[in-house]
Amino acid sequence: MSIYIPVIFVSALYYAIGHFINKENAKILLAGYNFMTDKERKKFDIDNYLVSFKSFFKNQAVYSFFIFQICYPLSHNKKSAILLWSLYIIIALVYFLVKSNKTN
Repeated sequence: MSIYIPVIFVSALYYAIGHFINKENAKILLAGYNFMTDKERKKFDIDNYLVSFKSFFKNQAVYSFFIFQICYPLSHNKKSAILLWSLYIIIALVYFLVKSNKTN
């Protein structure tokens, strides 16, 4: 059961990130956006970015939990299940960063 604690924690954290980030607190919480000048912020389409950002993190919360549920019984030990789960999270985050940089 203790192996599920980090998985549940990360899933809950991702869902919270996707749920609580909004246009008002993006100036403080979103890296890169918080260092933009007011002129740069006006040019940046924060509304569309937040739609994809929130969707990604909510989906990531659910998908990463289910990925672990699939990997854990199929793997030989706990370490390989956590490794596969971590690899999925890293690949998904890199994908989101690349995708968001192309569109904005």
